[in-house]
Formats: sequence, structure tokens, C-alpha cells
Amino acid sequence: MIPSDPHPGIAKADLIAGMAKGLAVLESFDTERQRLNATLAAQRAGITRAAARRHLLTLAYLGYLETDGSYYWLSSKVLRFSGSYLASARMPRVLQPTLNRLAAQTQESFSAVVLDGHEVVIVARSGNDWRSSPSGKAQVLAYGLHLGARLPAHATSTGRLLLAALPKPQLAAWIKAQPLRRLTAHTVTDTKALRQSIDAARRQDFYLASEEHELGVLALAVPLRNAQGNTVAALNVVAAPHRWTPQALQSELLPVLLDAARELRPLL
Repeated sequence: MIPSDPHPGIAKADLIAGMAKGLAVLESFDTERQRLNATLAAQRAGITRAAARRHLLTLAYLGYLETDGSYYWLSSKVLRFSGSYLASARMPRVLQPTLNRLAAQTQESFSAVVLDGHEVVIVARSGNDWRSSPSGKAQVLAYGLHLGARLPAHATSTGRLLLAALPKPQLAAWIKAQPLRRLTAHTVTDTKALRQSIDAARRQDFYLASEEHELGVLALAVPLRNAQGNTVAALNVVAAPHRWTPQALQSELLPVLLDAARELRPLL
């Protein structure tokens, strides 16, 4: 959805509306809607069907979309954007050695995450993505926890901490604007309960989410702050309930996360 008003940092005359619409169309594709026609793209991007059709045709011509003539879907060319970010952004480069060390030390999986609208985005990941099931067979730890993955902020440990760092007026506007979608039976979807959990994250300076985003997954997170004390990301560990109780995860791995956050602060 394109913004109705220009960003405070740009004059309306300087805003290239066509570029904003084209990017809005690209952002319309997600895990819920992997294929879109002009009507669906228009609804999701907040533009007319005619405009959506032109943007879809242009993006397909440029190679960013593929099409069967009616529906469109993302092509691998869009990965150029994420590849350029990962190659040039400072934060992932700074965080990666620490994430790898933590994974080797604990045999668990670690991520660094930033807030982007109503979602959190994984910008750095350790390589330990597997767990052992109760039967002893290896299985993927959690669905969708890959580099660049976007997860609903309200249902994640990192999301709670990053929302807790927002100014209160901005947080109130965020909660009012976002649908609190239920992902599991444990997902918090009540506005009052979400506020309480965000307040708890702010008070204790960490958050443990139990099977809110996916069944069979525990996630413990701490904020990552820069030298000025501003929260710029969140660091979390993802573990399986058959290996850890929430209490054990907190008592044994929270100190590990907090130490890592302190070590990283001068670098962020």
C-alpha cells in the first residue's frame, strides 16, 4: 500500500509517484498471495486496476515478475535487492560472527531481526537450522526462518521487543492499524493482551514467546542497542519444547544473549 502523504523527509513535488506505485505492486506479493492478477494487485497496492496492470506488465518486461498471461509471480531477479543489501549493509556483517559463535556454543539457532511496518525481517542468521525430534530424527526447526524472512511482529519474541522500543504514540498507532492474525492457538490476538505483553517486554528487557508463531517452537529475544542506547534490532534464539522448558531456556540462554548484546553494542 502506497502512503497517502509523502514521508516527512521529502517534499510532495519530489516524490516519484510511479516508482512508489511500482514498489507497492512488488510488495503485494507474499506468502498469502504468491500469484496476483491485475485486480488483486490493485486491491493490495491501493491503486486502480488499470495502473496495476501497467505496473505488472512493466515489471514482467523488466524481468522482476513472471506471468502466464493472467497471473503474475515474483521471479528470482528480485533477489538482487536482498543480495545487494546483504553485501553492502554493515549490520549483517557485524552480527554474523557472533551468531555463528553462539550457534556453535549452544547447538541452537540464532537470528538478528529488524522491524519493518507490521512485520519483522531476519537480517542475519546462524547456520544451525536443524533439531532432533523426540524420535531421534532430524527435522527443520521452524518454517520460514530463513535470511530475509518476514514474520508478523505481533506473534514473535523479537517483534514484542522492537515494538516496546517505539514511542508510545507510534506504538498506539501501530496497534490500531494492524490486524492481529491468529497463527496458532497460542497467538495473542487481543489488543489489551498484546499491550500487556509489550509492556512486559519493555520492563524486563527480554521476551519469551511460546508457540505463538509456530507450534513446537520457543523463541527468546533481547534488544540490540547501539552506543547511543537506541534499539536497532533484536537478537533471538529459537528452540524446541522437547529440548527446553521455557524456564530452562530463560535461565540458561538468556545470560548468553545478554552477554552477546553487550559485546555488540559498541559495534552497532
